[in-house]
Amino acid sequence: MTQTIRILVISDTHIPRVATDLPARVYDEIKNVDMILHAGDFVEKTIYDKLSRLKDMRAVCGNMDGEEMSGMLNPKEVLTVGKVKIGLIHGHGAPRDIINTVKKEFKNVSCIVFGHSHKAVNIIEDGVLLFNPGSPTDNIFATENSYGILEITGTKIEGRIVKL
Repeated sequence: MTQTIRILVISDTHIPRVATDLPARVYDEIKNVDMILHAGDFVEKTIYDKLSRLKDMRAVCGNMDGEEMSGMLNPKEVLTVGKVKIGLIHGHGAPRDIINTVKKEFKNVSCIVFGHSHKAVNIIEDGVLLFNPGSPTDNIFATENSYGILEITGTKIEGRIVKL
């Protein structure tokens, strides 16, 4: 029987600029996942350290991350989780063009996880899952806060947006 891998996906946490911590529901969800993906804009290292102590975490830096974060994290990564390749990037440029921008950054992946726009996205284009979890803390560019869950079973990946 093929095991399902559950991944918590967050981005644009902007701690401590817009919040002092993540919502309690995010920590509750962490108990039920195998790993965490963070698509950048931590702002400071404190939340990175806290999350990485809770679960295996993979992350990239975002445009709002300071020197400490950008010095330790790459701007993009390709991860193999189970039998699935995931492109992880924060994103850049105009939020209205974010999907086209991130698609140009990766080839031969099943999923692209990104942030930057704070707007949740869970769509498939050209056979690739494009997944933006939104922001669990900052709704400056979105009407609600959210995070995401990815589930990988064999070579299949599915996403779900969780509204806070």
